[in-house]
Amino acid sequence: MTSTLDQLARLYVDKIVSQYGVPVSIVSDRDPRFTSKFWPSLQKAMGTRLKFSTSFHPKQMNEVGERKLVGPELVQITTNNIKLIRENLRKAQDRQKSYADKRRRNLEFQVGDQVFLKLSPWRGVNRFGRKGKLSPRYIGPYQITERVGPAAYRLELPIELARIHDVFHVSMLRKYIPDPSHVLQEQPVELKEDLSYVEEPVQILDRKEQVLRNKTIPLIKVLWRHHGAEEATWEPEYQMKKSYPILFS
Repeated sequence: MTSTLDQLARLYVDKIVSQYGVPVSIVSDRDPRFTSKFWPSLQKAMGTRLKFSTSFHPKQMNEVGERKLVGPELVQITTNNIKLIRENLRKAQDRQKSYADKRRRNLEFQVGDQVFLKLSPWRGVNRFGRKGKLSPRYIGPYQITERVGPAAYRLELPIELARIHDVFHVSMLRKYIPDPSHVLQEQPVELKEDLSYVEEPVQILDRKEQVLRNKTIPLIKVLWRHHGAEEATWEPEYQMKKSYPILFS
């Protein structure tokens, strides 16, 4: 099957240049298609040198590299590709920004609304080297008395919480929905000024052993105060004995 010079030029651009870049030089065995006037002109336009091997060394090699000087057609192809890439990147960034904006969009409350206040129940127990943290709980509800800035509100707190600053970011608030399993009264819990409180274990529900490579670790399933049985956690027995010896008395 023979090809016209135009077809060869198109194959050259589509199969070689588009995938590997513009060759710095081409070593040929003096094939007539490379020695004709058309091919030297095409290569010159793209900045490629033609090197012809001797009759004793007919091996052909391609030395591929980057060139700033290319033919008009390739310049146009490259320019169009760059524009397309930039446009796709811009669209992807716009989608990502829109998604992030939706996620961080703050809740809106009105003066007089009733809201819950989120607490952070931390425990001083390490579970396999990582600090354990139970899900947050809420106290309240409390009434909003003032909006402070674009994303904060002042609450009417009871006298028991007088030492706590009464302005909170919207992320600390939750719309009032009657749900006793997620609400704590402030009296049974000793709150700190950062709205955290100490978790206390109240009962061992179960026991098991965690088998690792070189040792076996006894575990106990612990029920925590202010949390239901569904939130009981498995803890290393030796750490619980060290931190909460009264649990084993």
